[in-house]
Amino acid sequence: MDNKAPWSSPNPKLKNQRRIAWAVLIILVLTVLAAVMLPVGLIMPFKPQSKTGLALSYQLRRWSPLLTLVATVVALALVVWLWSKSRWWRKALLVVALIPIFAAAWFARQNHFEWMFNPLPNPSYAKISEASFVSDSDMLLAVENQGESVAYPIRLMAYHHLVQDTVGGTPIVATY
Repeated sequence: MDNKAPWSSPNPKLKNQRRIAWAVLIILVLTVLAAVMLPVGLIMPFKPQSKTGLALSYQLRRWSPLLTLVATVVALALVVWLWSKSRWWRKALLVVALIPIFAAAWFARQNHFEWMFNPLPNPSYAKISEASFVSDSDMLLAVENQGESVAYPIRLMAYHHLVQDTVGGTPIVATY
């Protein structure tokens, strides 16, 4: 008969399952963070953007709500399973692991593209003679409608990418 206490010699199979559970939890954290942060990095203002990067960004944006929901459910199940046999510091790590998963699940349901590219709320105009902030080498986005012309310096639009305006009596959204 074995006289060892039950906690002195853990079951090797259970110990291996717990290691796998921790590894899966860490992979889930990294996956949901990548799914939410990668689109932001790919469409960051003031950085060059590629067709492939934009396509990947929008694909991740489309799939991230479902991915983060599934990851949250799986992570919660893993945390519940790991919780009972964990020491206090491992319980703290379990809680810390849930924080980025919950944050990613929330961010996946936000329109972070709108946060990055919010339109100018009140564009103001200057006559060409008064526009000392525009140099001859600046690229412009020009719009002409029913005899009214406006030009938007790309350098000034670089952060917002959008200007809601009315030109020649027609509401427009100037973008590039």
